[in-house]
Amino acid sequence: MTTPAAPPRLVVGITGASGAAYGVRLLERARDLGVETHLVVTPSGVLNVHHECGLDRRALESLAAVAHAPGEIGACIASGSFDTAAMVIAPCTMKTLAAVAHGFGDNLLTRAADVTLKERRRLILMVRETPFNLAHLRNMTAVTEMGGIIFPPLPAFYHRPQTVAELVDETVERVLQLAGIATARPQAWAGLGQTTPASPSRT
Repeated sequence: MTTPAAPPRLVVGITGASGAAYGVRLLERARDLGVETHLVVTPSGVLNVHHECGLDRRALESLAAVAHAPGEIGACIASGSFDTAAMVIAPCTMKTLAAVAHGFGDNLLTRAADVTLKERRRLILMVRETPFNLAHLRNMTAVTEMGGIIFPPLPAFYHRPQTVAELVDETVERVLQLAGIATARPQAWAGLGQTTPASPSRT
Protein backbone atom coordinates (compact mmCIF):
# COMPACT_ATOMS: atom_id res chain seq x y z
CA MET A 1 0.00 0.00 0.00
CA THR A 2 1.40 3.39 -1.01
CA THR A 3 1.79 5.93 1.78
CA PRO A 4 0.32 9.34 0.85
CA ALA A 5 2.96 12.00 0.32
CA ALA A 6 3.33 14.42 3.21
CA PRO A 7 2.37 18.03 2.43
CA PRO A 8 5.26 20.42 1.79
CA ARG A 9 6.40 22.44 4.80
CA LEU A 10 7.03 26.16 4.60
CA VAL A 11 8.45 28.31 7.39
CA VAL A 12 6.93 31.81 7.36
CA GLY A 13 8.35 34.73 9.28
CA ILE A 14 6.57 38.06 9.74
CA THR A 15 8.44 41.08 11.10
CA GLY A 16 7.57 44.70 11.76
CA ALA A 17 8.21 46.18 8.32
CA SER A 18 5.33 47.67 6.37
CA GLY A 19 3.70 45.16 4.05
CA ALA A 20 1.99 42.84 6.53
CA ALA A 21 -0.55 41.97 3.84
CA TYR A 22 2.11 39.91 2.06
CA GLY A 23 2.66 37.67 5.07
CA VAL A 24 -1.04 37.31 5.76
CA ARG A 25 -1.87 36.47 2.17
CA LEU A 26 1.08 34.06 1.97
CA LEU A 27 -0.36 32.09 4.88
CA GLU A 28 -3.84 32.09 3.32
CA ARG A 29 -2.64 30.87 -0.06
CA ALA A 30 -0.33 28.26 1.43
CA ARG A 31 -3.28 26.89 3.39
CA ASP A 32 -5.39 26.83 0.21
CA LEU A 33 -2.64 24.84 -1.51
CA GLY A 34 -2.34 22.29 1.29
CA VAL A 35 1.05 23.51 2.52
CA GLU A 36 2.00 22.95 6.16
CA THR A 37 3.08 26.37 7.41
CA HIS A 38 5.17 27.07 10.51
CA LEU A 39 4.79 30.70 11.55
CA VAL A 40 7.12 32.88 13.61
CA VAL A 41 6.00 36.48 14.09
CA THR A 42 8.00 39.06 16.03
CA PRO A 43 6.33 41.40 18.56
CA SER A 44 6.65 44.32 16.15
CA GLY A 45 5.24 42.08 13.44
CA VAL A 46 2.13 41.49 15.54
CA LEU A 47 1.71 45.24 16.03
CA ASN A 48 2.06 45.92 12.33
CA VAL A 49 -0.32 43.14 11.28
CA HIS A 50 -2.90 44.64 13.63
CA HIS A 51 -2.28 48.17 12.33
CA GLU A 52 -2.25 47.33 8.61
CA CYS A 53 -4.61 44.34 8.43
CA GLY A 54 -6.77 44.58 11.56
CA LEU A 55 -5.78 41.12 12.83
CA ASP A 56 -4.70 40.27 16.37
CA ARG A 57 -2.14 37.60 17.22
CA ARG A 58 -4.74 34.85 17.63
CA ALA A 59 -6.35 35.58 14.25
CA LEU A 60 -2.96 35.70 12.54
CA GLU A 61 -1.72 32.48 14.11
CA SER A 62 -4.95 30.71 13.14
CA LEU A 63 -3.89 31.06 9.50
CA ALA A 64 -0.85 28.81 10.08
CA ALA A 65 -0.71 25.09 10.65
CA VAL A 66 1.70 25.67 13.56
CA ALA A 67 2.65 28.91 15.31
CA HIS A 68 5.89 29.30 17.27
CA ALA A 69 6.90 32.09 19.66
CA PRO A 70 10.11 33.97 18.78
CA GLY A 71 11.69 32.90 22.05
CA GLU A 72 10.86 29.22 21.51
CA ILE A 73 14.41 28.37 20.49
CA GLY A 74 13.81 24.65 21.05
CA ALA A 75 11.06 24.49 18.41
CA CYS A 76 11.28 21.96 15.59
CA ILE A 77 12.19 24.59 12.97
CA ALA A 78 15.35 25.44 14.93
CA SER A 79 16.89 22.16 13.76
CA GLY A 80 18.10 21.20 10.31
CA SER A 81 16.76 17.69 10.93
CA PHE A 82 13.24 19.09 10.52
CA ASP A 83 12.76 18.99 6.76
CA THR A 84 11.17 22.00 5.09
CA ALA A 85 10.81 23.13 1.49
CA ALA A 86 11.80 26.74 2.12
CA MET A 87 11.50 29.73 4.42
CA VAL A 88 9.96 33.09 3.56
CA ILE A 89 10.16 36.23 5.70
CA ALA A 90 7.32 38.46 4.57
CA PRO A 91 7.87 41.28 5.19
CA CYS A 92 11.49 41.41 6.33
CA THR A 93 12.86 44.39 8.26
CA MET A 94 16.36 45.68 7.74
CA LYS A 95 17.14 44.60 11.31
CA THR A 96 16.17 41.00 10.50
CA LEU A 97 18.09 41.17 7.23
CA ALA A 98 21.17 42.28 9.15
CA ALA A 99 20.75 39.48 11.69
CA VAL A 100 20.51 36.89 8.92
CA ALA A 101 23.46 38.38 7.02
CA HIS A 102 25.68 38.18 10.11
CA GLY A 103 24.47 34.85 11.46
CA PHE A 104 22.79 36.16 14.61
CA GLY A 105 20.58 33.25 15.59
CA ASP A 106 19.35 35.24 18.59
CA ASN A 107 15.70 34.23 18.34
CA LEU A 108 13.70 31.52 16.62
CA LEU A 109 13.12 33.58 13.48
CA THR A 110 16.79 34.25 12.81
CA ARG A 111 17.79 30.77 13.96
CA ALA A 112 15.33 29.21 11.48
CA ALA A 113 16.75 31.42 8.73
CA ASP A 114 20.27 30.35 9.65
CA VAL A 115 19.19 26.69 9.58
CA THR A 116 17.63 27.20 6.15
CA LEU A 117 20.89 28.56 4.79
CA LYS A 118 23.13 25.94 6.37
CA GLU A 119 20.94 23.14 5.04
CA ARG A 120 21.11 24.72 1.57
CA ARG A 121 17.36 25.24 1.44
CA ARG A 122 15.69 28.21 -0.16
CA LEU A 123 15.46 31.36 1.98
CA ILE A 124 13.40 34.21 0.55
CA LEU A 125 13.50 37.63 2.21
CA MET A 126 10.79 40.10 1.18
CA VAL A 127 12.78 43.12 2.35
CA ARG A 128 10.90 46.37 2.90
CA GLU A 129 12.69 49.69 3.03
CA THR A 130 13.33 52.59 0.70
CA PRO A 131 15.67 54.08 -0.18
CA PHE A 132 18.41 51.60 0.67
CA ASN A 133 21.56 52.74 2.42
CA LEU A 134 24.93 51.08 1.97
CA ALA A 135 24.49 48.83 5.02
CA HIS A 136 21.21 47.52 3.59
CA LEU A 137 22.81 46.81 0.22
CA ARG A 138 25.83 45.10 1.73
CA ASN A 139 23.62 42.91 3.90
CA MET A 140 21.54 41.94 0.86
CA THR A 141 24.73 41.05 -0.99
CA ALA A 142 25.92 38.93 1.95
CA VAL A 143 22.65 36.98 2.11
CA THR A 144 22.71 36.46 -1.65
CA GLU A 145 26.28 35.16 -1.48
CA MET A 146 25.13 32.66 1.17
CA GLY A 147 22.41 31.36 -1.13
CA GLY A 148 19.45 33.41 0.05
CA ILE A 149 17.08 35.22 -2.29
CA ILE A 150 16.31 38.90 -1.85
CA PHE A 151 12.77 39.49 -3.08
CA PRO A 152 11.51 43.04 -2.46
CA PRO A 153 7.74 43.01 -3.04
CA LEU A 154 7.88 45.09 -6.21
CA PRO A 155 4.60 44.66 -8.11
CA ALA A 156 4.30 43.80 -11.78
CA PHE A 157 1.82 45.71 -13.92
CA TYR A 158 1.82 43.77 -17.19
CA HIS A 159 -1.29 41.84 -16.11
CA ARG A 160 -3.05 45.18 -15.50
CA PRO A 161 -4.09 44.79 -11.86
CA GLN A 162 -7.13 46.78 -10.79
CA THR A 163 -6.76 46.59 -7.00
CA VAL A 164 -4.09 46.49 -4.32
CA ALA A 165 -5.29 42.97 -3.49
CA GLU A 166 -4.44 41.84 -7.03
CA LEU A 167 -0.94 43.28 -6.68
CA VAL A 168 -0.43 41.43 -3.39
CA ASP A 169 -1.86 38.19 -4.77
CA GLU A 170 0.42 38.12 -7.80
CA THR A 171 3.54 38.80 -5.73
CA VAL A 172 2.60 36.11 -3.20
CA GLU A 173 1.97 33.60 -5.98
CA ARG A 174 5.43 34.27 -7.42
CA VAL A 175 7.03 33.83 -4.00
CA LEU A 176 5.24 30.52 -3.44
CA GLN A 177 6.44 29.28 -6.81
CA LEU A 178 9.98 30.41 -5.99
CA ALA A 179 9.71 28.55 -2.68
CA GLY A 180 9.12 25.33 -4.62
CA ILE A 181 5.35 25.04 -4.18
CA ALA A 182 4.48 23.38 -7.47
CA THR A 183 0.78 24.23 -7.32
CA ALA A 184 1.35 28.00 -7.13
CA ARG A 185 0.02 29.80 -10.19
CA PRO A 186 1.57 33.20 -10.90
CA GLN A 187 0.70 34.87 -14.17
CA ALA A 188 3.41 34.32 -16.75
CA TRP A 189 4.31 36.82 -19.43
CA ALA A 190 3.03 35.29 -22.66
CA GLY A 191 4.18 38.02 -25.04
CA LEU A 192 2.51 41.11 -26.40
CA GLY A 193 -1.04 40.51 -27.55
CA GLN A 194 -1.36 37.25 -25.60
CA THR A 195 -3.42 36.55 -22.51
CA THR A 196 -2.58 34.48 -19.44
CA PRO A 197 -4.84 32.95 -16.79
CA ALA A 198 -5.63 35.20 -13.85
CA SER A 199 -4.14 34.51 -10.45
CA PRO A 200 -6.42 32.69 -7.99
CA SER A 201 -9.05 35.06 -6.67
CA ARG A 202 -9.82 35.63 -3.01
CA THR A 203 -12.79 33.75 -1.63
